[in-house]
Amino acid sequence: MTETRVVCSKCGGVNRLPPSRSASGAKCGKCGAKLFAGHPEDVGTENFDRQIARGTVPVLVDVWAPWCGPCLAMAPAYEAAARDLEPRVRMIKLNSEVEQEAASRLGIRGIPTMILFLDGREAARTSGAMSAQQIVQWVRDKLPTAAA
Repeated sequence: MTETRVVCSKCGGVNRLPPSRSASGAKCGKCGAKLFAGHPEDVGTENFDRQIARGTVPVLVDVWAPWCGPCLAMAPAYEAAARDLEPRVRMIKLNSEVEQEAASRLGIRGIPTMILFLDGREAARTSGAMSAQQIVQWVRDKLPTAAA
C-alpha cells in the first residue's frame, strides 16, 4: 500500500502519511494543526485547488455563501457528517461569495452544492440542504468500496 498525502486545510502544506500511521491523530508538519479535526475548514481558492491536485484522500467540498439560509441551516449537519466521515474523506467549505472565480470554474448555479472529488476529478455533485445522515449516506454511496 502506498503512502497517503493529506493537504492541511489551514496552511496548505502537503503531508505524507505512511500506511502504518493513522490519519486521525496526525498533525501538519508545516503548521502543527490537526489534519482531521472533525470540523470542515473554509478554504480559499489556492488551498481548494491544492486539496484536489495534491491530496490522495477523497475531498467533499460544500459550496456556500453567508447570505444563504439553506447553507447556514445545513452547516451544523455538514460539521456532524465530518465527524463521521473524516479521515476517510477530507471535508472543506468554499465561500462562493468570497471565492467567486473558483465557484464559477466549478459551474455553481445554486447553493448549497456539495461536490465529491476522487483522484483529482469530480465524481459526484448534489445541490440542496441535507441532514448529516443524508450527507454521510450520499458520500458512502459515491465512494469506491475500499474508501467507504
